[in-house]
Amino acid sequence: MGVAAKRIDAVHYPESDDMGEHELQRFIAELLRPLIARWLQRQLRVARAGADTFFYFVEGDPRRVRAPDVYVIDGVSQDALEVGSWKTWEGNRPSFALEIAGDDYKKDYLEAPADYDAMGVTEAVIFDPWATAKSRKRVRWQVYRRVAKKGFVRVESTMSDRVYCESLGAWLRRVEVDGHVRLRVGFGDGGEELVPTDAEVAEAERTVRRITEAQASAERLARQAAEEHARIEKTAREKAEAELASVRAELERLRRGG
Repeated sequence: MGVAAKRIDAVHYPESDDMGEHELQRFIAELLRPLIARWLQRQLRVARAGADTFFYFVEGDPRRVRAPDVYVIDGVSQDALEVGSWKTWEGNRPSFALEIAGDDYKKDYLEAPADYDAMGVTEAVIFDPWATAKSRKRVRWQVYRRVAKKGFVRVESTMSDRVYCESLGAWLRRVEVDGHVRLRVGFGDGGEELVPTDAEVAEAERTVRRITEAQASAERLARQAAEEHARIEKTAREKAEAELASVRAELERLRRGG
């Protein structure tokens, strides 16, 4: 029996488009993606954290496509070869997707949940970096989740500084870095602890090295001081013993009448 030939898909699925994005969206995603990757690695979870890659979710229709700002696919190693696009009918469905709202936020609010539902995403978060306490129509966080017997529904809408993501097993937290809005991954009680950035890990390693070197230097100086103290004690003891021997010799001479 011969081996069946692999079906060739004649449909062209582009890997990019000409649509730009606001720098804020890019900077938020650039910081967050490696933090999620580090968190997944700490959990010993085989999963891939990616960003801004096309997901086609209707075979044969290249118009049905969306590029999450950040996403996670379970079962795909972070070290696997880079891809230009994903096709959900090949089994590559995100367990997590983040949409960062842009200027046309109404479109993001409306279309993103529908697309992520069609893609089979387990959990999607819409984050609006421009939402403030004075906003009447914009909201900071919207969390959509696949719920038994309800489908893909919004389970949370909040202006809080953080939301919990079941698909990550961690929190997403809004922070400000030098006045700029960014997202971090939180864990522990209420997400108070933050997964460190590469820069923070490097700084922590430098601090450990400095402390280790300082301890080694202190121990070396302590050894040198102890050795010097022992040398001084030995010299003083030998001098005292020599002087004592001299006095005894003189006493012995006098006793003999010499």
